[in-house]
Amino acid sequence: MTQNPKRYTITAALPYTNGPIHIGHLAGVYVPADIYSRYLRLQGKDVAFICGSDEHGVAISMKAKKEGITPQEVIDKYDGIIRKSFSDFGISFNNYSRTSAKIHHDTASEFFRTLYDKGDFIEEVTEQLYDAKANQFLADRFVVGTCPKCDNPEAYGDQCEKCGSTLNATDLINPKSTITGETPVLKETKHWFLPLDRYSDFLTKWILEGHKNDWKPNVYGQVKSWIDGGLEPRAVTRDLDWGIDVPVEGAEGKKLYVWFDAPIGYISSTKEWAAREGKDWEPYWKDEETKLVHFIGKDNIVFHCIIFPAMLKAEGSYILPDNVPANEFLNLEGNKLSTSKNWAVWLHEYLEEFPDKQDVLRYALTSNAPETKDNDFTWKDFQARNNNELVAIFGNFINRVVVLTNKYYDGIIPTPNEFSEVDENTLAELKAYPAVISSSVERYRFREALGELMNVARLGNKYLADEEPWKVMKDNPERVKTQMYVALQIAAALSVLAEPFLPFTAAKLSKILNLADLKEHFAGFSKFLKEKDHDAKDIIIDKTLGWNDISENSDLIPAGHKIGEAELLFAKIEDEEIQKQIDKLEATKTANLAESKQPEPQKDLIQFEDFAKMDIRIGTILEAEKMPKANKLLVLKVDTGIDVRTIVSGIAESFSPEEIIGKRVSVLANLAPRALRGVESQGMILMTTNAEGKLVFVNPDADAPNGSTVN
Repeated sequence: MTQNPKRYTITAALPYTNGPIHIGHLAGVYVPADIYSRYLRLQGKDVAFICGSDEHGVAISMKAKKEGITPQEVIDKYDGIIRKSFSDFGISFNNYSRTSAKIHHDTASEFFRTLYDKGDFIEEVTEQLYDAKANQFLADRFVVGTCPKCDNPEAYGDQCEKCGSTLNATDLINPKSTITGETPVLKETKHWFLPLDRYSDFLTKWILEGHKNDWKPNVYGQVKSWIDGGLEPRAVTRDLDWGIDVPVEGAEGKKLYVWFDAPIGYISSTKEWAAREGKDWEPYWKDEETKLVHFIGKDNIVFHCIIFPAMLKAEGSYILPDNVPANEFLNLEGNKLSTSKNWAVWLHEYLEEFPDKQDVLRYALTSNAPETKDNDFTWKDFQARNNNELVAIFGNFINRVVVLTNKYYDGIIPTPNEFSEVDENTLAELKAYPAVISSSVERYRFREALGELMNVARLGNKYLADEEPWKVMKDNPERVKTQMYVALQIAAALSVLAEPFLPFTAAKLSKILNLADLKEHFAGFSKFLKEKDHDAKDIIIDKTLGWNDISENSDLIPAGHKIGEAELLFAKIEDEEIQKQIDKLEATKTANLAESKQPEPQKDLIQFEDFAKMDIRIGTILEAEKMPKANKLLVLKVDTGIDVRTIVSGIAESFSPEEIIGKRVSVLANLAPRALRGVESQGMILMTTNAEGKLVFVNPDADAPNGSTVN
């Protein structure tokens, strides 16, 4: 664990540019990484928060084939959507690059060539699956088949998404090409492999012994499982037409495997940032006094904890990650998020449908973050967290403080009188919170840290509720000056402590309190802190209210300063808005059911004479009632055009008697009568099922009269 680092390199997993960003990405990677980076900057730390679009690999090729466009068109489209979404959502990257950029191609090629020249790769001719009809080798995601571990018939060639097992394409039972549907054959091809087995001892000592106590149990456990299971050489090249060319002779038509080139994207993105800012990039990746932290989802643990560190170790000049605080998965309304099935809350759509509510989503995702286990996002919980917590606790406190300050003192902060014991205790408790929140953030417990932030707002609400300045004002207005002064110190503290978690709210609150007018006041804090903490750079240079000021000072916002008018920080979200989102998901579920529903196989052939024997007539239901003591049966009176007859139908669980009276139906009229529960049924109503599996009537589109035959 790096002690007192000079700088921080924070990376967030490169998102694939085969689709937009959804809430699972945000909860798993980007919100916690942004909280951590913003927190460090408030501490005055030197931070490089790095990310970029992952634009190579088979996922891009698959998307291009599906949409009938080129891979370049795919990555340009989604890089634009992703980049804008992150910006609008307030993810504060120092640099967001692209792996299609020349600087990345050069960096990845150079990295490969360094390992190649050192003899770190194994060159092997192996057999891989080949689609003869498409005349190409099949990348893992172009192969589907039955998982050998859980019998899932739709497992991919690299992973089973049902049981989570990592696979090789040749492990699949009954593999099929997703390009042509053909059964692939094995064909020889030459590739280069990184011999991970050579790094088992290094990884055991570095992670299993060195990080047993400071890495998250879910991360440590997965790494231990991989190492204990025995590491094997892993291909770093593949046969593909999209990606970075393998920079050696004899490798024509081969590309760097995306898992090899993608993490190098952190390095190339840092180079891009450093060049723009006039900095030297190397200390951020090669200085032992730099703390490197990777934020990822659990599906990326093996790449960031075993493979990428093995690559860095092989190269020899890079530092290793200090921590990899991977999160588990976020589900949506009880089901696994799925890009391909559109079962997701897409960030760019959220930003359009909930304008100016970035912080509400940040709050909901952080307070329900899947830090140690999979968690579930529901729209009802989202609404409750906004209405019952952000509005009722945080927003309510700020609104009361600002309204009362304007009402009693025209917005000018009063000079306090002597502090009571309650005042002293409240201010002392406030001073303790920065350290409490810091402790949680620095251990990557962001959900816990957010809870402590809300406790600061609760402290303010409790203080006002107990002190009741609106009552005291009548008899002791001097006492109210002190009460409001104390409450305003809590409000000022919230404007800083909230910034990593709720940056838009913090900026709005800072504006309401007119903190930008207090630079000279805060400069006094800076001088005091400069003597104690030489690293407190942002506080000294920017002269803004800083994180450490809260624990060191009681006059965060001084008497005589004028604040602005009250504005609502958060608005209540109504049931109608939430129902609209639930309906949207239900429509997706219906569409997925329709798409996945397989028709029943065709029955045995019959002769025309067999069909001609059936007398199917158009009719109308005249009466309907439930069969006594039978949950599934309705007794119907049906006008068939040739008579009015009784038909017993097993549709009671799908329809009420009232809703089907007058319904046009198709009737098998010459079915032999049959007694059901003592009632003779003289025919059968024809039914089918819709995409949701619900019964629907088979009836004529045109206005055919009762008695018309179906031929």
